Amino acid sequence: MSSLYTLQHFMGSSQRRSVIHAIRGEEREWFVAKMAELARVVETMPETGETDGEGDAVVAHLHYFCGGVGNWYITEKDKGDSRDEVPGRQIQAFGMADLYGDGGEVGYIDIGEILDNGGELDFHWKPKTLAEIRDRQEVKA
Repeated sequence: MSSLYTLQHFMGSSQRRSVIHAIRGEEREWFVAKMAELARVVETMPETGETDGEGDAVVAHLHYFCGGVGNWYITEKDKGDSRDEVPGRQIQAFGMADLYGDGGEVGYIDIGEILDNGGELDFHWKPKTLAEIRDRQEVKA
């Protein structure tokens, strides 16, 4: 499935295995459609530097979460590093990391590090601006 190939460096191995298992089950249609939707998001999202100067108006296209404590909102992707052993591997991205629910910090984010530490790609995420994300956090506080 080409969608899973596109997403291979955006999802951890256990999450990919779970999706492959789910695609073989009764929820096949939902997972196939969701992987295709996420692959389109990844393929069309801006690359590093393309949203420079937009501040909190920039859109977070992807969301990662880990154990209810960490949230990462991806606004731009980098192309894979050609020196990498795996061509096209997603080395880093740009966005907001919020580890404490305090509005987070904008900067470079290592996708591999998130995945290596149990972070998961949020299948239910709807793109929002960083301002919308921060406003929502203030309402919770």
